[in-house]
Amino acid sequence: MDDSKCLVSCVNAGIGYDNKAILDNFNFNVFEGDYVCVVGENGSGKSTLVKTILGLTKPVSGQVKLHQILKNGAVGYLPQQTQIQKHFPASVMEVVLSGFLNSMKKRPIFKAAEKKEALRNLGRMEILNLKRKCYGELSGGQQQRVLLARALCAAEKILVLDEPVAGLDPTAATALYDILQRLNNEGMAIIMVTHDFKNIANMAGKILHISDGNYFYGSAKKYMDSDYTKIFD
Repeated sequence: MDDSKCLVSCVNAGIGYDNKAILDNFNFNVFEGDYVCVVGENGSGKSTLVKTILGLTKPVSGQVKLHQILKNGAVGYLPQQTQIQKHFPASVMEVVLSGFLNSMKKRPIFKAAEKKEALRNLGRMEILNLKRKCYGELSGGQQQRVLLARALCAAEKILVLDEPVAGLDPTAATALYDILQRLNNEGMAIIMVTHDFKNIANMAGKILHISDGNYFYGSAKKYMDSDYTKIFD
């Protein structure tokens, strides 16, 4: 693979917190256009890995390197929703525009180009008609589309998603997966933490499975032939 297209690189990294590694000697590369599903038991280190990629947690050892284009926070992040977030009293457009806050620094007003991009991303999520609605009044599936539009405003080639279909009904979950597949087909790299084991082989090009301090990282096909799939039994 062309190293110039490597967006995230973990080199002999210790992933953990309080100077204690949950996962040691971890090697992991994500390239432009990759679709990676991250699976594993609760407490295995999935969320800690996400925080490390986002720069919120430092590696205990080794290196976690981001491509230069991502160094200024240009990673689109869709976190797990809390009950407080679900009732956030803001318009859909305000929520989506907040995806630009990291790049605005101290500038107090959104540029016309940012407003145009926010509208474009609402259109990509097929919810442009909701732009003036109150975010807290939307369905769970609609809220996730709004948050994904927000993440796209921040994203430069990569989205990091933490349990994006948690709490959604099957129809809303399928619709969101379809949108993610379309974004990936357009060239957006995706790292998605999920417990939706039955669908990962159909979605992901690569799978990272973390378990008891060990891990598998490779193609979905090789994963389905590995012992790691015993979690499904």
